[in-house]
Amino acid sequence: MAVYLVAAFYKFVQLTDVSALQHALLKLCKEQNILGSILLAEEGINSTIAGKAKNIQNILTFLRSKENFSDLVCKYSQSDFIPFRKLKVLLKKEIVTFGASNVKPYQKTGVPVAPTEWNTLISSEDMLVIDTRNTYETKLGTFKKALDPNIKTFKDFQTYVEHNLDPSVHKKIAMYCTGGIRCEKASSYLLAQGFEKVYQLQGGILKYLESIDPKNSLWEGKCFVFDDRTALEQDSIISI
Repeated sequence: MAVYLVAAFYKFVQLTDVSALQHALLKLCKEQNILGSILLAEEGINSTIAGKAKNIQNILTFLRSKENFSDLVCKYSQSDFIPFRKLKVLLKKEIVTFGASNVKPYQKTGVPVAPTEWNTLISSEDMLVIDTRNTYETKLGTFKKALDPNIKTFKDFQTYVEHNLDPSVHKKIAMYCTGGIRCEKASSYLLAQGFEKVYQLQGGILKYLESIDPKNSLWEGKCFVFDDRTALEQDSIISI
């Protein structure tokens, strides 16, 4: 029986005093016996943490009490052990490394598509579906029809676009990733390159697996996660 809750969340938002937020979160997480990682940057927050359910909710309550994070969305999964060995609350240049300084997802991104609408969208014949994750992730699982760009790191996505995609040819592009964060940057980047119709799976694979009945799912395989569990089956992902 699972006794721990794993919470994954992020938000692109302009932050000012990230150092003060870092210290406050580090103190609170230690008090609540939380392990995992929280990345903070001037562009927002990116985190996956684990602990007892009530302690996880205390962290989320603290964050949602702040105006910038009042609408923070979280994806949950269960585990019979804490899949992290330590706590990290770090300041970074980016909450997900992409390397393009002119990409600002808090200003403009592609059209978010709810998990319940995703199957219809990617089943369209004129829709190019792209998995924005790395090759070691796509090997474990992917959506039917999705194109694997075969990138080793997310920073390589820009090179892939430069050599393989053309705004005059690829009129409609739908993208997805684990939790949604990489698609936010990728879609913002594509729009800046002149692509007009860009869509992204809202909440990523995790929210899709949480929302869609397995018998109606277009997902095949497991979902890679960046913790000691390595990959998740659909039945370990829950809604709270």
